[in-house]
Amino acid sequence: MPERISLTYTSGLILHAIASGQSYGFDIIDHTGLPSGTVYPALRRLESAGLIASVWDHKNADMSGGPPRKYYRLTRPGRDRLDTLRARYPLLEKISE
Repeated sequence: MPERISLTYTSGLILHAIASGQSYGFDIIDHTGLPSGTVYPALRRLESAGLIASVWDHKNADMSGGPPRKYYRLTRPGRDRLDTLRARYPLLEKISE
């Protein structure tokens, strides 16, 4: 059963960033301006709640010599939750995509 998660502005920022195409941790941090100590635990909670899903990309890491990246995408419940958060926090609509 998915974990319940509170509807916070921070959750909205992160879901909005993912919906805007920021699909891995560092991009989400850059897009939101939130610190990594906020973003990564929030990503784990959002995934546990079933609002986002992730996949590790080892192929591109092998080709570039860098570490694997974990890419995130919104799930259907995540899109629904983002709609709710946008209604609750109108400033989310004003964030450039």
